[in-house]
Amino acid sequence: MGCAEMLPSLRQFTWREIQYHGSGREQSWLVIDRRVYDITRFRWRHPGGSRLIAHYAGQDATDAFTAFHIDRQFVRRHLKPLLIGELCPQEPSQEPSKDAAVVQDFRQLLDVVENLGLLRPRPLFFAGTLLHILLLDLAAWLTLHLGGTQWGPFLITAVLLATVQAQAGWLQHDFGHLSVFGTSRWNHWLHRFVIGHLKGAPASWWNHLHFQHHAKPNCHRKDPDVNMHPLLFTLGTRLSIELGTQKKKYMPYQHQHKYFFLLGPPALIPLYFQWYIFYFTIMRHQWQDLAWMMSFYVRFTLCYLPLLSLPSFIMLFFLVRFLESNWFVWVTQMNHIPMHIDRDQNKDWLTMQVEATCNVEQSLFNDWFTGHLNFQIEHHLFPTMPRHNYHAVSPLVRSLCQKHGLQYQCKSLHTAFADIVRSLKSSGELWLDAYLHK
Repeated sequence: MGCAEMLPSLRQFTWREIQYHGSGREQSWLVIDRRVYDITRFRWRHPGGSRLIAHYAGQDATDAFTAFHIDRQFVRRHLKPLLIGELCPQEPSQEPSKDAAVVQDFRQLLDVVENLGLLRPRPLFFAGTLLHILLLDLAAWLTLHLGGTQWGPFLITAVLLATVQAQAGWLQHDFGHLSVFGTSRWNHWLHRFVIGHLKGAPASWWNHLHFQHHAKPNCHRKDPDVNMHPLLFTLGTRLSIELGTQKKKYMPYQHQHKYFFLLGPPALIPLYFQWYIFYFTIMRHQWQDLAWMMSFYVRFTLCYLPLLSLPSFIMLFFLVRFLESNWFVWVTQMNHIPMHIDRDQNKDWLTMQVEATCNVEQSLFNDWFTGHLNFQIEHHLFPTMPRHNYHAVSPLVRSLCQKHGLQYQCKSLHTAFADIVRSLKSSGELWLDAYLHK
């Protein structure tokens, strides 16, 4: 051990010892509030998935733990059997590689956020959001039922249903992040209803992928959202140069900013997600999620098959998925693909999230169109915060970033979309130059 024991029942550890028990070791440890926990076996029972908690093996997970749990005292009771010791008194509360002032200032900001009540939701806001989704869903059916099956009503119905799918996607995101109710149970139940019954997707699949993204955004091999590197795209400056230097070529990356328009927005949901979600649900025996999913397909069939021929019915379904996919990909990727992408550098929570995310200007349309994910920085820093409060905390976050020299990026919607293509073009050119000349 790195220093002598002070209490017979509680061992003392150094950061060097903690870091030794990181990813790939037989034993996995992490630190929360200076306490050391052995998660070697617990990771497989972790409600958020084994990968999520394992991404912090050998590291300080205090800020991630605080960010993801709305009832931290309850969760701490489950941590007690995992406790194996604490940091030595002379060890800092965060790894030596992190800036103690940034860590401390962010935690003080979190205290301010909690004291201002910015983590408390407004039930009427989310009730109104759900109501407008249900009304759009009804309007889509009435358009086809009353207007007939000509091309005009058919296309209007498709657009309305795609809007339902996009907006339900933002709402399930709220429930998934436990930001609507004060208890996890109600959030989980409504999450299954919205993502399962209104969208036809499994909550367990979303949880498995999305919380990893939040825990380590834009970290290669830890964030599933950048798993497209290197099989489809090359991402990030360092990773692109490294791939080119190794003479690896899975795709013509110098053209990726062009084929993105074919493999990205139009194809992700109808050609990949649509089938993978069933594979995921069945292979992991998520039968409750499967039942919720099937309720969506039964309802969709009962509503639209009596009004359309079978080919038109299938066309409507995939047209909706196509439109939804374009909406989803442009909105979700504009905040991350143009930002810093690399392997995990184990940076402090504030720095990691700000470097991996950017904002889009606020407006009534932008807020609605993106489900308030135009405030991506605030959402990543405080994932359980109700989205209607992002605008209130934004000036505080911007001020803190300015204090510590961190770039707080906020763009127009058009610029954010264009930056996806520009960043793909840039990383493709970096790969090509390294591939040919290094």
